[in-house]
Amino acid sequence: MPAIRRALPDAVVLIVDDGSPDGTGAIADGLTAADPGVRVLHRDLKEGLARAYVAGFDVALAAGAACIVQMDADWSHPPSVLPELVGRIEGGADLAQG
Repeated sequence: MPAIRRALPDAVVLIVDDGSPDGTGAIADGLTAADPGVRVLHRDLKEGLARAYVAGFDVALAAGAACIVQMDADWSHPPSVLPELVGRIEGGADLAQG
């Protein structure tokens, strides 16, 4: 989370926990206690990655998000690229892919 905060200090971060048995939900709840810009969506059923994405997108859009960045917790891309991706969207691109 610190790397994301350094890259996008004002972002609202939504963590989608798909009922993971590894303790992800508890860790995410701890992050919300430490950072008011972190939200958690707890899902009881494992329905696959695509459905988790859609659920997260639905929550973000319902909250009024103008720009949504999807990022796996496995650091599939470094948070340092987030400002560039968001900048492309803010510059008028419909989609920015990292």
